[in-house]
This record gives sequence, C-alpha cells and structure tokens, in this order.
Amino acid sequence: MATFLYRLGRWAFDRRKLVTLLWVAVLAVGGVLAAKAPAAPDDGFAMPGTEAQQAFDLMNERFPGGHADGASARIVFVAPDGQKITAGPNQQAVERTVAELAHSEQVTGAVDPFQAHAVSQDGTTAYATVSYSVKGGELSDGAKTTLEQAAQHGRDAGLKVEIGGTALMSKGEAGGSSEAIGMALSAVVLVITFGSLVAAGLPLLTAVIGVGLGMALITALGSTLGLSATTGTLAMMLGLAVGIDYAVFIVSRYRAELAEGRAPREAAGRAVGTAGSAVVFAGLTVVIALAGLSVVGIPILSKMGLAAAGTVVIAVLVALTLVPALLGFIGRKVLPRKVRKASATTNARRSGENGGARWARFVLRRPLLVLIGGVVGLGVLAAPALDLRLGLPGDEAKPTSTTERRAYDLLSDGFGPGFNGPLTVLVDTKGTPNPKAAADKVVETIHGVPGVVAVTPPVFNQAGDTALVNAIPATGPADAATTDLVKTIRGKAAGLKADTGATVLVTGTTAMNIDVSQKLSDALPPYLALVVGLAVVLLLLVFRSVLVPLKAALGFLLSVAAALGAVVAIFQWGWLAELIGVDQTGPVMSMMPIFMIGVVFGLAMDYEVFLVTRIREAYVHGESPSEAIVTGFRHNARVVTAAALIMIAVFSGFIGMNEPMIKMMGLGLAAAVAFDAFVVRMALVPAVLALLGRRAWWLPKKLDKALPDVDVEGAKLQAADAEQAAEQQPVTV
Repeated sequence: MATFLYRLGRWAFDRRKLVTLLWVAVLAVGGVLAAKAPAAPDDGFAMPGTEAQQAFDLMNERFPGGHADGASARIVFVAPDGQKITAGPNQQAVERTVAELAHSEQVTGAVDPFQAHAVSQDGTTAYATVSYSVKGGELSDGAKTTLEQAAQHGRDAGLKVEIGGTALMSKGEAGGSSEAIGMALSAVVLVITFGSLVAAGLPLLTAVIGVGLGMALITALGSTLGLSATTGTLAMMLGLAVGIDYAVFIVSRYRAELAEGRAPREAAGRAVGTAGSAVVFAGLTVVIALAGLSVVGIPILSKMGLAAAGTVVIAVLVALTLVPALLGFIGRKVLPRKVRKASATTNARRSGENGGARWARFVLRRPLLVLIGGVVGLGVLAAPALDLRLGLPGDEAKPTSTTERRAYDLLSDGFGPGFNGPLTVLVDTKGTPNPKAAADKVVETIHGVPGVVAVTPPVFNQAGDTALVNAIPATGPADAATTDLVKTIRGKAAGLKADTGATVLVTGTTAMNIDVSQKLSDALPPYLALVVGLAVVLLLLVFRSVLVPLKAALGFLLSVAAALGAVVAIFQWGWLAELIGVDQTGPVMSMMPIFMIGVVFGLAMDYEVFLVTRIREAYVHGESPSEAIVTGFRHNARVVTAAALIMIAVFSGFIGMNEPMIKMMGLGLAAAVAFDAFVVRMALVPAVLALLGRRAWWLPKKLDKALPDVDVEGAKLQAADAEQAAEQQPVTV
C-alpha cells in the first residue's frame, strides 16, 4: 500500500499540470451535466414494512385522486377579543378566505369550518383544511403565495390567522451561511496551524473541488436515481469536513518530510505513501459507516448515506492525486517564510519537542489517572442519554416566530393538543357482509379507548369497501401518551377483525412518526454491530493488533453516548436551551442516534488511524512503546487537533439555523467530535497504550500469518532508504 501510494504521489507531483487539468475538466463536465439534468424529485418519506405506510398505500389505491401523501394546510382563525368567530362579519371573512383558496392552483379541496363543525366550543376559534395534489416540496411558488395572501385577507378583516401543516414546509437544505461560517472558521484554524496562507488555502481549495464535484454528480443523477436536494445535505456537510481533513493530513506530512531535508518531489511521494495510506483506511471506515445506513430500511436514509459515501470517495481521490499535484506547484512555499530560510537541522531541532510531545509525556506519567478521569467524565455527560426519548419533532418544535408554531399553539388552546396530531384510521371492509355496520363498530370501539376525545363518522370511498375515520387524542403528537394510544388502538385491530371481518390500520402523520421512531430504534443494534464489526476488522489490518481496534471502538461508544447525553440535556430537558435558540423542548429526532453513529464513527476512526499509525510507525521502526507514543503525538497531535477543530467549526455552523432538526444535528455532531478527538483520542488512547505497553501490539501468530501486509507505516520505504544508504557507504578492505 505505502509503496504504491508513494509512486502515485511522485507521479502526480511530476505530472502536476496534467493531473490538475484532469480534475478541472472532470469538475467542468460534472457542472455541465448538473446544469442540464432534470429537476430532482421531492423527498418521498416512504417507510416500507410499517402499518402507517401500508395504510397510506391502501388509501391511495382505494381513494384515487385523494392524494393521501399530498401537502395540506390547516388555517386557524381566531376572532378578536370579546367576539365569536361565528359572528356575521367574522364568519363571512372566514368563508371568503376559504372560497378564495378552493379554486386556487394545485388545490384539491378546501373545507369550510362551519360546514365541517371545526369550531371550538367557546366559539372563538375555527380551522379550515386545504388539501393539495402534490407534496409539500413540490408546491409551486404561486400556490404558496396564494395561501399566504388569503391568510392576509383574513387578517385585514380583523381576524388572527395562522397557517400550519406541510404546505409552507421548506426543503430544509443545509447551505449558504452555514458552510460559509464553517469555511471561515476552518481557514482561521489552518492559518494558525500551518503559519502559512499557502498551506492553509490548499486544503480549502481541494475540499471545495471535491464537494463541488460530489454535489454536481448528485444533481446530475438526481432524476435517474431519485436523489433530491435534501439527499445531498449530509454529503455536503461531511464531504467538506473530511475533504479538508484528508488534505491537511497529507500537507502536514509533506511539511514534516521537507523539514527533514528531503527534496519536494520525494517529500510529496512519502507524504502520500504514509499519510495517504492512513487517509485510504480512514476513508474506508467512513464509507462503511455511511453505506451501512442502507440496512435501516428507510429509502431516503439509504440515499443520503450512499451519496455522502460517494462524496467521501471523491475526497480520498482528491487527497491522493490533486493535493500532491498542487504541492508540485507550491514546492517549499507550503512552509512559513522564516522556516524556509532556516536549515534542515534547525527545523528538525525545532520540531523535537512541542505541545503534543509534552502532553504525551504528561499522560505517560499519569496514565491511570487520565484514563479514570476521562471515562468518568464522559460517563457523567452520557447519563442523560438514559432518558432518551425518540420522535420526529413537528410544528411544536419550531420557533414561535413561525406561523406554523403559532397555528399549533392556537389549535391547542382552542381545541386541545390532540387536534394537532389526529389519527387516521383506515377500515378495509372489502369482503365483509355489512361494511357500514363494520365501520360503525370500529368507531364505537375507538371512541371507548381512554385518551380519545373525539371520533369522526366514517367516510366511505366510491366503491363502498373502505372507510376513513379520524380519532382525536387527548394529548399532543409528540407526547408519550399518544404513542401508547396508537399501540392500544392497534392492539384492538385483531379483535375487530374477528368480530366484523374488517381490517383496521392506523396511519396519519403522528402514527407515521411513531412507526419511524420504532423502526429506527429496532435497526440501531444491528447497524451498530455491522459498522463497528467491519471497522474493527479493517483496523485489525491497519494496526496488526487485537487490542488497539477494540480500544478504538469502545472509545467511540463512550464519545457518542456523551454526545447523546448533551443532546438530551439541551433539547429534551431544556438545559441551556435558550442559549442556542431552542424554543420548545421535546423528543430527540429519531434519526439522530443512527446519524450520529454513522457520521461520527467514520470521523473518530480518521483520528484514530492518523494518530495511531504514526505511533505504530515509530514502534515498528525500533522505538520503545512509550517513546513511540511521544513521537506520534509530536508529529500528529497538532494536525489531529486542527482537523477536529475544523470538523467542530463545520458542524457548529448549523447550530445557528432555525430548523430544529438541523440545529440538533449540528450540536450533536460537534459535541461528539469534540469528545472523541480531545478526550478519547488525545487522552484515553495514549493512556491505554501506555498501560498496555508492548501488549498493545499483540497479535496471535496464526492470525499474523493469515492477514495481508498492507504496510500502512511505510516500513518498505524505510527499508529502501536503509538499502540505499548501505550502497552509498565506501567499501573497506
């Protein structure tokens, strides 16, 4: 591996113009293909294998033209203080607003609240439901504008009008200012780390090229593979972070080789042969973690994982070829000016003892104390995760400045919290002797379930073989009691089937969210086993050790648990929530744990591979276990710190966004990277290696013979140096 990459690095350095031109051409072709590609489809949040999805599919089949998965808007009208919504002028204003929407673009129906009995008991509040023929992300700007204008007409008549539902839902793309903030902070970190604008700019440039190509390919293949704009969110976030990191790893090693007196061409080859080997295996762990998202069984999650994995592969290829090619143009300018003027021996002497080496010696003096302190500290931070409650936050989690959140609050005040999460019960009476009697029996049974405050009469399709019933819970859609209520109603389905012959299915947004959370919870253990298992095998190849990969995996679990604890404490318990703009506490996004595992595991292994391969390199080349730890930290602690700070900067940029799910993801990932890099990799890893000594590198002899020698440390390059030095020695007789 090291020899092949060494030759690749020198080849790219020698043919720098050709390599650079090829990457520019590929990027240009990708941009052209993306520009000419058809529009990407809207995200379809299908959940195969769940009852809610089964009911949605049956609704689309039995109620043609009903657009069960279409967008909807719930317009809430509140009369002025001291007045009733049923008063003449107020009612007329509501009816005019509904009539204006009934015949507007993409609308399939607008229900008058006075005909549907959608008026609160105190007569102050009413709501109208508007249904659309397309999903929320596919609504035209004209349809949204008409909806907002109609609401404004109601306000002009003196009513308080707010709009809930999915019609005004944004696509939730992560972009713009978030990436700009992350890039700016990354640039500052790189300038401080390298002390050179040229060295700082190169990783940023190559990362942008890699992410640009990845996003162009996602856009170009969007209509063919069903990759929407949202699919690329994770690819952009992660591709930018690892793209910078991988380039930093190679540039840092190149600078170290130059400092030892090697010519730029040789330094580039060795940088790619050694640090590049670490990049390859680090990239493979990230790809494994992201591709493993496919086992969850959620199509959009699988697409996001595979798209991000593809972007990471591009980042690896850029680091191995374009980075050494650009180093060919830059040469020694990658070093600070005063360092370039100094001699090689002076540079080597300066690098003899630095902050990384001093920290390593501190840990070596107190390994047990550092280990206990780190484990206990992360354990305390992880404690809130024991109260983890999963769900899909809805309008209740949005800022109070949004009309969706205000509509949610008005509905809760006027009708009760359950009106924000009605349950749709589908009654399949096909084949029953008396469909109406069967549907009435279902209504009667559901009405008797504790926690149900209202049940609407059954509405049959044209064929008369399927009915829809709406059940209103007493609790909000994100409450644990609502989850229990759905399980209770579903538990009565078997008895109703036996009594009436009808099949009863519970669906709707609330039920779908419950099913999503349950499916993700069930998928978490096998996903974790798959990702960690494959990565341990990969690290076994890299380190040729049994204990080092196990230590790496256990440390990762600690850091993820601590990050989940921080997420629970802030977003579920409300600690420091106001500080980061969390208006409403609630359950943690159901995709958060599996996302965090997939993304952070790959990044954690980046730091593990890059830091520990340098330690093992020193050990393989003859240093004692303790001195090898110091050497590894002397050379790589600074760059690993910079890489982690870059990741934290990129992810922290998303904390300032208004979308609560992206805010939660940004904070969770930033916290996980901070815990893993600075506590696990920089403290627990050297402490464990110090306590284990030579036993850290133990490998059974049979396994040692069976494993292929990938030579990540560049031992063969070192041997070639020794042979060359021996040949140059004068022969004495």
